[in-house]
Amino acid sequence: MEREGTAMPTPSMEDHIEQIYLLIEHKGYARVSDIAEALSVLPSSVTKMVQKLDKDGYLIYEKYRGLTLTPKGQKLGKRLVQRHDLLEQFLRLIGVDEERIYEDVEGIEHHLSWNSIDRIADLVQLLEEEPQITKKLEEMKSNHSM
Repeated sequence: MEREGTAMPTPSMEDHIEQIYLLIEHKGYARVSDIAEALSVLPSSVTKMVQKLDKDGYLIYEKYRGLTLTPKGQKLGKRLVQRHDLLEQFLRLIGVDEERIYEDVEGIEHHLSWNSIDRIADLVQLLEEEPQITKKLEEMKSNHSM
């Protein structure tokens, strides 16, 4: 998926960058073993992906020394985490059952354009500013379950 010399990150690349960003935020560092555990993949596949992300300029990987996100990787990681949080918030606001939210977000987050994400952000803001809309959605949900 190349566009004018810039490689667009694949869903797998995005998952790795998001996880690396979160690990660095929470622990101060990200090791291959931690990333593998968080993503439920083999450390060898994380190593391959990390090498690719290094080549593409998202991070700097030094064998046995760990890895750090470049400004480009940091910016994308933050944006991916915000996208995930926004989608969770949106699904919660529209009344999706709590136990479904994480799985649903994982299923849709890579399939939405940034334009769609921006529109969802506007809708979340509207729903928070107009609680009567959320209340009406709750009433509609309870009518469906009858």
